Amino acid sequence: MTRRLLYHNSPAMIVPASSKQAEYKMAKRDYYEVLGVGKNADDKELKSAFRKMAKQYHPDANPDDSSAEQKFKEASEAYEVLKEPQKRAAYDRFGHAAFEDGRGGTGGAGFGPEFSSSMSDIFEDLFGEFMGGGGGRRPGGRSSSNAARGSDLRYDMEISLTDAYAGKSAQIRVPTSVSCETCSGSGAKPGTSPSTCSTCNGQGAVRSSSGFFTVERACPTCQGRGNVISDPCTNCSGQGRVEKERTLSVNIPAGVEDGTRIRLANEGESGVRGGPSGDLYIFLSIKQHEFFQRDGADLFSRVPISMTSAALGGEIEVPTIDGKKARVTIPEGTQGGKQFRLKSKGMPVLRSSQHGDMYIQVSVETPVNLTRKQKELLRDFESQAKDNSPQSAGFFTKARSFWDSFGS
Repeated sequence: MTRRLLYHNSPAMIVPASSKQAEYKMAKRDYYEVLGVGKNADDKELKSAFRKMAKQYHPDANPDDSSAEQKFKEASEAYEVLKEPQKRAAYDRFGHAAFEDGRGGTGGAGFGPEFSSSMSDIFEDLFGEFMGGGGGRRPGGRSSSNAARGSDLRYDMEISLTDAYAGKSAQIRVPTSVSCETCSGSGAKPGTSPSTCSTCNGQGAVRSSSGFFTVERACPTCQGRGNVISDPCTNCSGQGRVEKERTLSVNIPAGVEDGTRIRLANEGESGVRGGPSGDLYIFLSIKQHEFFQRDGADLFSRVPISMTSAALGGEIEVPTIDGKKARVTIPEGTQGGKQFRLKSKGMPVLRSSQHGDMYIQVSVETPVNLTRKQKELLRDFESQAKDNSPQSAGFFTKARSFWDSFGS
């Protein structure tokens, strides 16, 4: 249930006829002092100071502190005068005497309707979350439309990396609520129409006084819609919508990434009794590819090569994401982990003509299942090898020096 607090514009509540009020008038402080600002403060400083005090001394935040309520009223009165140029000029010249005997529209005369509007805006900002407030409201706190908006829907969709590369058009089936064709979404039986709610007089909200404020709640009779249906539609039971599976076409642009969200406006759940439809959000996930790993617009592929290819060099053919082949030249003596860059062979950048790069990382494969002849050839090669493995020779030379340092 949505609750909104509105400033209560009642002179009797602002200035009760009591001895406490008489004492308050006698001890009335300078308005600038009350708000803690200088006499040259501009409108922005005044509003900021009042907002701070209103939040600190608001009666709802201090339910058992009568002094806080008095300070809140004092700050409200000061702000009501100083925010109006004519009233402020009169106060600067004559002080509190400018508003005695009802001459200034403040003090015993209460607060004007323009102050209520200003206070409503400030309280909406200060306590909007507490009051359940939000955007899209008409003056008085009511929703801009009594017909409830339909819910947003989520659809999870998995695509391949090649689809993300090229883009695609897909058909999806979404179970959702759609407007009832029998009653055209009104919820009323054909030939009849909804009637104005007698509880709230079509306002969709009811108010009740609560001390210094008025509390506004959604009408319990019509649930905030402002009207009631005496003879509901038999097809939708008065909801104005029915459950149905819909087929929608989705265009997936090239370059989408994992977690991309696509919004289809007004394709969500239909609103209640002719209310606006919600939106449909499609969340994309991308399957793992057998060859490529993605990092932004760049692609990485690990390619194993034989020990002889790494030693002697040569050319290899590797697949690219568009289904074609690319030739990569392997230099003599290539070590495992070496990367080769294929420019602009990666993924397209979303909504751009640019492409990322593709990186080939080679891994040198050690031969297995050797025959006796192959083993003899390798042993013969090893016996003749002197400067063919500089990295391993250097490592073990340093290792021996390391061990010798412990021995000494």
